[in-house]
Amino acid sequence: MVTSMDVNVKMMTSDERAALLAILDKFPRQTLVLLGDLVADEFVHGEIARVSREAPVLILKLCEKQILPGGGANAASNIASLGATVLPVGVVGDDEAGAGLLKCFRERGISTRHVLRLRNHLTPTKSRILGGLSHWQRQQIVRIDREPTQPPDAALRRRLRETVAGLLRKSSGLLVSDYGYGTTSAKEVAALRRKLRKELPMTVDSRFDLLTYSHVTAATPNEPEVEEALGIRIGAKRELLQEAGRTLLRRMALEALVITRGKDGMVLFEPRRAPQHIPVFGSDQALDVTGAGDTVIAAFSLALAAGATPLQAAHLANCAGGLVVMKRGTASVSRRELQEAIRNA
Repeated sequence: MVTSMDVNVKMMTSDERAALLAILDKFPRQTLVLLGDLVADEFVHGEIARVSREAPVLILKLCEKQILPGGGANAASNIASLGATVLPVGVVGDDEAGAGLLKCFRERGISTRHVLRLRNHLTPTKSRILGGLSHWQRQQIVRIDREPTQPPDAALRRRLRETVAGLLRKSSGLLVSDYGYGTTSAKEVAALRRKLRKELPMTVDSRFDLLTYSHVTAATPNEPEVEEALGIRIGAKRELLQEAGRTLLRRMALEALVITRGKDGMVLFEPRRAPQHIPVFGSDQALDVTGAGDTVIAAFSLALAAGATPLQAAHLANCAGGLVVMKRGTASVSRRELQEAIRNA
């Protein structure tokens, strides 16, 4: 049985810090292809006007509404913010949310050439309603999810896969963002892997179908996703966490597995190596965890593409995650922020 003594925790040396900064210097020379579900994160801000006479609920006066990249679109946004070129491949609907996502991409210098806009398709949208008094910090009151009733059909998924296959010939790696809306699947990724003529890092973030993916480079699930995949409850049982990590590493045939644990940091698993526990970067009192997993896999994938070891990539991803949870809403981390944080760590 694996014991808690198998976890290796150590501080970063000055040489290791210099190595991380050298990897960050390579980010602008990387091009990542992102295949996956492009989600719109809508934020509706309102000012509390009064209590309704119809029911004991607050009436909000609409102040602002904004659409930001979510899901795979947020991972793409983070890759661009970190200084690399990202080529998102996916679909959006011919609706307000889809138009908002494409507008965000263009404003951030992200190519929309390989994002298909479909008629009669609903862009997956997560609407967060936030309210507060004038000059007060607004709090999230409720979230409303709007989801397409049907996933893209097989012909469309094949078209997306062929687009990705062509782009990978001149790219540094592939990030797969599977939020369960059917843009891609483990079957599509396996077909892509068989077509590749060169070794490229392929990373996966799968919300609901983690165990269907295999023989990719790495995956970065959070602890609840691991629990759901394996049908277990980890809680404070470190031995169970380690056993779960080793099980996923073996069953998915991965080169590396990162399990994120919120305020408890993350754990890196590699074959034939002791798990590496990485404490949370910065404060363990997160301001907003919205989209933090997208930031983690963006930084991790980009670091691998730039030649980092899994441990170096995990340190950079941990730092990026620690920075982004101190920002409100769906946010991203810049390469400059990450460089400064590593220098001052």
